[in-house]
Amino acid sequence: MLKQAGGRIGRNAILLALMEEEEEQAVLEHLSLLQWRYCKGKVGAMELQKIVAAIETAAKRNGVVNGELYREMHALYHAVVEAMQGVTRGQVELGDFMRTVGLRFAVVRGMPYENEAEGEWIAVALYGTIGAPIRGLEHETIGLGINHM
Repeated sequence: MLKQAGGRIGRNAILLALMEEEEEQAVLEHLSLLQWRYCKGKVGAMELQKIVAAIETAAKRNGVVNGELYREMHALYHAVVEAMQGVTRGQVELGDFMRTVGLRFAVVRGMPYENEAEGEWIAVALYGTIGAPIRGLEHETIGLGINHM
């Protein structure tokens, strides 16, 4: 069973990705109370590998994942790819289809279940724009990926 509503790891990641810096204080305080780790950032690219690299780098630099542990990097990778499937509507291709993204991302890691044996989970939320690589010809998009650690 999920912890009370505050234990929804995906919801917290989405809120963090959606909010501007001046709006996010309540979410950050909530994550701190839960003792969850998190980071956020921005990335724009026409290539999936650049998006994955930016998110992995931010998560490692902010201590959300340990870059020396394959299982942690593997879980993060799958959460990113799942989130990108939402952003790209299931076809995780960008440049080959002449489309680009400008995204804000949030990575949240914690224990969302009351039973501690369920362990830690990681959520990646992406919010921004996708479209032709011409300013003004894009629309909003969002994606969420969740994986167990």
